[in-house]
Amino acid sequence: MTDHTHEDPRIDAVLTEVGPRLRRIRRARGATLAELSTSTGISVSTLSRLESGQRKPSLELLLPIARAHQVPLDELVGAPPVGDPRVRAEPIVRHGRTMYPLTRQPGGLQAYKVVQDKPYEEPDPRVHEGYEWLYVLSGKLRLVLGEHDVVLGAGEAAEFDTRVPHWFGPTPDGRVEFLSLFGPQGERMHVRARPKKS
Repeated sequence: MTDHTHEDPRIDAVLTEVGPRLRRIRRARGATLAELSTSTGISVSTLSRLESGQRKPSLELLLPIARAHQVPLDELVGAPPVGDPRVRAEPIVRHGRTMYPLTRQPGGLQAYKVVQDKPYEEPDPRVHEGYEWLYVLSGKLRLVLGEHDVVLGAGEAAEFDTRVPHWFGPTPDGRVEFLSLFGPQGERMHVRARPKKS
C-alpha cells in the first residue's frame, strides 16, 4: 500500500507554480477574475485563492480554466519541457489526402500540412463555417472559389471565407503539397493567386 503522508517535493514545486501561472495566463489574455468566473462557473473567490496559492489546484478546477483560455492542460500545470520539440501527431488520410496536424491546442486556428497524390478529379464545391488560408509548398493546387478558378504554384497563397462554395485539389500535373490553416477570422495572409490559364 502506498504511503501518501509524505508529498513528493517535485510535485509540491509544480503545484506551487500553478497559481502564478494561472494569473499570468489570465492577465496575458486581458481577462478579469469576474470574466473568468462567468466563463468557467467557478466562483471569483475560488479563482483568487487558486492564483494566490491558497487553494490546491484540481482537475475539476483546471479543466474549465484550460477550456476558457483555449490552452492545453499542461500549459496550466507547467509540464516539464519535452526533449524533442517535434509535433508527432498521427497523419489523417481523407479523400485521397494525407493531412499532418501541426497544431495541438483545441479551438482557435488549426494548421495542417497536406499532401495529395490523388489523380485529378472534377471540382465538387462545398460550404461550411470558418475561414481558410492555403500556402503551396510544391506542385500546383487548383482552387475553385465561387466564380473564380485559379491555379496556385509553389510559394503562392490564398485566403477565403469558407461560406463561399469552394474546392481545391491537385491539377492534372499530379502531386501537390500545401499548408492549410483554418479557424475564426483574424489576421489574414495576403492573397497571391494568378488566374488559371485558358
